[in-house]
Amino acid sequence: MTDEVNRGVHVSGSALSVDEVCEAWLAGRRVRPTTKNAYRHALEPLRQFHGSMPVQRLTKGHLDSLVTALAAGGTPMTPHSVRRPWSPQSINPMLNIISAVLTDLVKQGLLVRNVALLVDRLPRTQPQMRTFSVEEMRQMLAFAQTDRVGHAWNLALSGLRRGEICGLRWSDVDLDAGVMSIRNNRVSVAGQAVDGLTKTERSNRDLPLTPVLTAALIAARERQDLESAAAGSNYGPGTHIVCDVLGHAYHPDTLSNFWQTACKRAGVPQIRLHDARHTCATLMHLQNVPIAVISAWLGHADSAFTMRTYAHAPNDALKIAAQSLQTMSDLHGN
Repeated sequence: MTDEVNRGVHVSGSALSVDEVCEAWLAGRRVRPTTKNAYRHALEPLRQFHGSMPVQRLTKGHLDSLVTALAAGGTPMTPHSVRRPWSPQSINPMLNIISAVLTDLVKQGLLVRNVALLVDRLPRTQPQMRTFSVEEMRQMLAFAQTDRVGHAWNLALSGLRRGEICGLRWSDVDLDAGVMSIRNNRVSVAGQAVDGLTKTERSNRDLPLTPVLTAALIAARERQDLESAAAGSNYGPGTHIVCDVLGHAYHPDTLSNFWQTACKRAGVPQIRLHDARHTCATLMHLQNVPIAVISAWLGHADSAFTMRTYAHAPNDALKIAAQSLQTMSDLHGN
């Protein structure tokens, strides 16, 4: 022990458990509720498997085993459900959060080293993102005219995030000027829908309304006025553009469920609601809209991120590329 003290690597024994240090670390985070909820979710497997263990006994082996179990899937989540296999996009952030907790303990002199830094991160895999073709987008927009919440699908295919669609209020839209202001974000925090700030500062943006979107919003406004009159005093606030028949804003997960039903009824591929945003970016890109402009439209701070994440090469684009190659390589100039 004397040698450890002289080398500055001795720490006093502590009975603090993994669960206790995780909870203390979370309590000290001055972040948005949605961010803290994401941190808590990332730490859940560690706390579930090793929560009662003294944190000073936590080893690289414990974390390696945790990573292996999560990647394989099937770990218990509740008494009646198990986790699906976690991807590198979920496991690596978890390790980073665990590392942040342990780094804090090293700074406090409660740990000699951060064992999470010894754990190899998994190679990232780019998820296969599916988007609508131009024809499928038009088919969905045609169906949207018959759907009570069809204006939500217009907003989704205009590139808005799910939380931005759910959070958009009538006070954010000027139909006469043809502009909507993205300022509110409705997200799920611990299962409850909460209105709050947009994802980033650049997410706050003013977007011009297209004639198609304007018509959809006018129809939605007229429909909500009729619903309000029919409900009378039972009608709710009616402040949100996408709301139920009593004027209450939807939970974001409810909108995702509605979207899947709408895709099926419209006869288009059942892509995720967020993939409608990908569709917007990709089709803009194929129409030669500059990446910097697409980035601003989507509310991204980094154009490189827009290019890397949203500008995909769907089959239609690959066919166009093949036709271009054929034209260039045609020896007869046909």
